[in-house]
Amino acid sequence: MRVNMNNYEYQRIGKLAEQLESANVDREKIDQIMEGGKDILKKARPEKKAEWMRGAMLKMNKLLDVQTRKTVREGCACCLGGKRLTISKAIAKENDTLEARIKAANEAKYIFGHSVKMMENGEIHVQFAPDGLESYRCYCIKSEKPLPITYCFCCGGHVKHHLQIALGKEMDCTTRSSALSSGGKFPCAFSFKLK
Repeated sequence: MRVNMNNYEYQRIGKLAEQLESANVDREKIDQIMEGGKDILKKARPEKKAEWMRGAMLKMNKLLDVQTRKTVREGCACCLGGKRLTISKAIAKENDTLEARIKAANEAKYIFGHSVKMMENGEIHVQFAPDGLESYRCYCIKSEKPLPITYCFCCGGHVKHHLQIALGKEMDCTTRSSALSSGGKFPCAFSFKLK
């Protein structure tokens, strides 16, 4: 049975259902994860949406291995087109070395936030805000309670999508920290290994 995103008024929930199916997750597990999702409406309070997502992520953590969770949540990434895509393509077109592309990506704050850095171990680190701030906030979902970091794999998917285009390299993403999962104590930060 194919998931119909239109069965979910709140698009982020519909996208999650679609990606669970695309990852060939067992129907029984999908039903457990998505339980109550059709009852969350677009006009629902942000706290109610966040609470449903918290529950869904906790179920995913229990029922799915890390790689499947990453695949599903990275597939939920938003903001993959438009101006961000134009900038990512321009970085690739206008710079001929990896170092020059990383420098240009670092300067493209609109897509990658605070910084894009090549580390000595060959990983690329992307961070949305500087270290040392009093607090950090999530721009994707409003929640007074932390959510499992699994939720934040979608943001990693957003960065991965644009960084792969900008650098012309396939990558694997690790979500190192997030404002949402840390209750505002740490910035959203990702590391990427070139494949």
